Amino acid sequence: MQKSLFVKYLRVTMILVFTSFVILGSVMMATFFQYAKSDKQKLLTQSAVSMSSITTAVDLTNSDAQPVLTLFAQSFSKNIDADIFVTNLDGGVIFGAYANSTDSAGTRFTPPDSIPAEIAQEAASGTYSGMGKKNGVYPGKYYVVGVPLRSPNDPDTIVGAVFAAANYSTVTEYQFAAFQMFLIAAAASFVLSFCIVGIFVYRMVKPLRQMSAAARSFGNGDFSVRVPVTSHDEVGQLAASFNNMADSLSNSETMNRSFVANVSHELKTPMTTIAGFIDGILDGTIPYEKQSYYLGIVSDEIKRLSRLVRTMLNLSRIDNGELKLRPQDFDISDTVLSTVLTFEKIIEEKQIDIRGLDTFTPQTVHGDEDLLHQVVYNLVENAVKFTNDGGFIAFSVTDSIDRITVSIENSGMGIPSDELSMVFEKFYKTDKSRSRDKNGMGLGLYLVKTIVKLHGGDISVSSAVNQSTRFSFFIPKPSDAPKLRPSYSVSVEDAVISERPVRERRNGQKDEDKNAPKDGQNNA
Repeated sequence: MQKSLFVKYLRVTMILVFTSFVILGSVMMATFFQYAKSDKQKLLTQSAVSMSSITTAVDLTNSDAQPVLTLFAQSFSKNIDADIFVTNLDGGVIFGAYANSTDSAGTRFTPPDSIPAEIAQEAASGTYSGMGKKNGVYPGKYYVVGVPLRSPNDPDTIVGAVFAAANYSTVTEYQFAAFQMFLIAAAASFVLSFCIVGIFVYRMVKPLRQMSAAARSFGNGDFSVRVPVTSHDEVGQLAASFNNMADSLSNSETMNRSFVANVSHELKTPMTTIAGFIDGILDGTIPYEKQSYYLGIVSDEIKRLSRLVRTMLNLSRIDNGELKLRPQDFDISDTVLSTVLTFEKIIEEKQIDIRGLDTFTPQTVHGDEDLLHQVVYNLVENAVKFTNDGGFIAFSVTDSIDRITVSIENSGMGIPSDELSMVFEKFYKTDKSRSRDKNGMGLGLYLVKTIVKLHGGDISVSSAVNQSTRFSFFIPKPSDAPKLRPSYSVSVEDAVISERPVRERRNGQKDEDKNAPKDGQNNA
């Protein structure tokens, strides 16, 4: 069974928390054990030294003194929960108190009457310390400390040793109690961490689950599902991006359906017209004298189908990356003029005022002439189509340092500002009612922008509703090395004198240009 992201993340997090607790507990218990052992050893040493001081002040040969010393030893033994006993240099036990003497089963036992002489002599010569089972005195695990016992008559003379011994269990009991406290605290912390991490992971994974459910809905064709954006972190940004993707998919699906409907309509209408008129000619329904008229309609419909097929082929070539440029130098101004002439009939019917053609000068661009002609054709066709009766279309071709810019502006209804960013998208149509754009499929401007981009240029649009719309595109010039002009200096007077004939020649040229007829001026 596939584990969910929630389970995986929660499991990894809790393993890390548990591992942290184990490491923390191990370090804490080891530190506590060392501290408890050191503290117990220090306490045993202090008690042995104190008992040695008391014993030194009393004559051990006096039989009446031993009961008193035994009482002191018993008092020390109970206070520190340890055995206290005194031995001579041979290891024989003189007296002691054994409040802590038990065997490994916890049963009290009577210590031996003597200990190894070497241990007694080691304690008499300095300080003896024995740990665990290797203490040399007890058979079980004990902490044993021995200090020298001095003569009451001569402090420089060592007469024996004083031993203090504590059972190993007195230290482990504290350690076990501390371990129990740690386990309780760790368990409470672990449960709290589990709850907090579980809630956090659930809230973090919830948008991902919603995205997964939404993706399944998209797969079933339902693009209406959206993921709530509840944060501004990476997950929130992912949810916002997911919603944007959903909007794009929804719009794309809508445009695709519209495109299929438009293509079906565009194919069906001319084919029906062509078939009807040809059948009418063949069966004699259309008289001979009207056949030329109807064959002209058939020709127009065939051209319309040809444009549709060519557009679809170009679109397919673009999507597949197969559209190759065949660049060459040509006059873009002449391309604009010739394109305007192809719309002469509809321009005259709508009484459109053509502006700017009389100012054209040859402007050479380097690009694919056929593709750029299609760019100009589509833009002019749109301008003619959406210009109001009696309106205007203004053209301009300008030369800049690094580019040639073509602008086409037409009067009319304009484009709303919220649609300007979408006019270059595939299948998008601003005239959704098809009242004006009856033959469009929403591909023309997409092809225009794609072709311009392939040439390294760009296209922009600006519009004022119920006033005008302006499309401008530029084609960059080839990146040749800049040509340096010869550097020389002239005086101000020479510059004025030399500039006057140039201005006169320019003015004379302008007068000649005004009197000369312009290409396409009468036709527009």
